[in-house]
Amino acid sequence: MPEKSIELTKTLAHFIAKTEKSNIPSHVFDHAKVAFKDWLGVTFAGKNDPLVEKLIKFADLMGGHKQVTLLGYGVKKTACQAALINGAASHVLDYDDTLEHFLGHPSVTIFPSILALSEWMEKSGSNFLTAYIIGLKVGAVIGACGGIEHYMSGCHPTSTLGHFASAAACAKLLGLDEKQSANALGIAGTQASGLKISFGTMSKAFHAGKASQSGLMAALLARDGFTGAEDVIEGAHGFFKVFKGNVSEDVVNTIGKTWEIEDLAQKYHASCHATHSPIEAARFIIQKEGLELNDIKEIRVFSSALALSAASKMEANTGLEGKFCIPYCVANALLNENTGMQAFTEEKINDPELKAFMKKITVNTTQDFQALQARVEIETKSGRAYTAVSDILKIIPELQEKKSKISAKFKDLCSPVLGNPTADAMDMAVDSLETIDNMKTFVKSVQKE
Repeated sequence: MPEKSIELTKTLAHFIAKTEKSNIPSHVFDHAKVAFKDWLGVTFAGKNDPLVEKLIKFADLMGGHKQVTLLGYGVKKTACQAALINGAASHVLDYDDTLEHFLGHPSVTIFPSILALSEWMEKSGSNFLTAYIIGLKVGAVIGACGGIEHYMSGCHPTSTLGHFASAAACAKLLGLDEKQSANALGIAGTQASGLKISFGTMSKAFHAGKASQSGLMAALLARDGFTGAEDVIEGAHGFFKVFKGNVSEDVVNTIGKTWEIEDLAQKYHASCHATHSPIEAARFIIQKEGLELNDIKEIRVFSSALALSAASKMEANTGLEGKFCIPYCVANALLNENTGMQAFTEEKINDPELKAFMKKITVNTTQDFQALQARVEIETKSGRAYTAVSDILKIIPELQEKKSKISAKFKDLCSPVLGNPTADAMDMAVDSLETIDNMKTFVKSVQKE
């Protein structure tokens, strides 16, 4: 008898419908609060980007019920419009978190939709966090089964996987049963899209918001009996057949047992995560060896094909392009302390000293690495050579250190926008989010006074 194939869509639907807060270890909720704080910070910091303003103008043009708050603006749009706009705002700086199994950035696709839903339907902080954890796990399972082949096909997994993650989280928050949850995944899956060719344009951040919006719409439709393919992921003409991937029994067996949120990597440089390992390796050599930048003849960066398909720009003429340009990111990190938002202004991108230093940097593909690892070789004018290897997805701080780092990042991002008193109060409120009875009250409290 042939082995029965795993019905992954229905397996995930069962997980969504049947998993309760009591099934999730308490420390997982601590990680979720850190992730939410990080997401809020990058959302408020990104709110004034031109692409966000264009999306708001489009929402104004379309009109609709005033249901949900646009963070940092204090105005209300429909829940789906808010999920789109808040989601795009949170990804526009490329300063948001990454999960290796997700093959991209999960939080920017999940938090916007469940925050919209929680504010609109007055859900508790505990239910909000539970939905996020479940959505993240669903996206991670599909991503781990999709593997690098899915990423290398040209898909932007933040978007493709984000549709499923958002739908799963919203399905949980709405209390959908197994059949409704399977339909929500089906409706989300048939909308899943997003191309890496959009990197360096406004459309990349749009991917995150659109995935969040589509997941919310999928769950709301499924609640009303709207149907989708209940084998959308593994079916004969389903997601894996079209976008690459295969159901892995080992991955499926982790459902309900492991929680990839512990491996969530927050960013401390405001650029594509594929630029971070080169930055860290280059900085390590300079600091360890005490090298003078004027003595450097050449810097050679070796990264995986996957990393270079993301950070593919070899020159940068705009701030957005700079976020995907390893030569620029490494040059800036060595010449300047600030690798945050201020490193990607038009003034910085066109700095003659930076442009001259970039000419010393070459970027090469290596088969030694598969994900975001990188090797950096620095040669001095005197002929000395130094090498360092870094893997940013393995350099994840322990929970307490992560809490401290994200609080500092949060305040750095939010204080200029909200003012110190509101930012401090918001920081403390997130730490006790599971005690909040009504997320509508929380959202109202975090707007600028």
